[in-house]
Amino acid sequence: MFGGILGGGSQKTGPAGPGGMGGGMGQPQMDPNAQLAAAEQEMEMVTDMFARLGDLCYRKCLIQRYSDEELTKAESVCTDRCVSKYFQVNREVSEKLAKLSQTN
Repeated sequence: MFGGILGGGSQKTGPAGPGGMGGGMGQPQMDPNAQLAAAEQEMEMVTDMFARLGDLCYRKCLIQRYSDEELTKAESVCTDRCVSKYFQVNREVSEKLAKLSQTN
């Protein structure tokens, strides 16, 4: 899902090495400017996703009056479940959209 920056989206090289005739397992080489633009866009998407996740789970799980500097057991469990559900739904929606785009 986050293949570029987070998933090791390094430039592929073929038997001839970088820029050689190998081509990297049949995949075209990306222009360095295009790679940078794709990486920047991916970072923006990841940053946005984590901001939404943090805001959603904060509003849902954390008590607004702080009586202790540590999370309570209930807050911790709620946050864990909230994050888990968020990523599960995100993955399922991504898979569904990928299937839909393949059929069109």
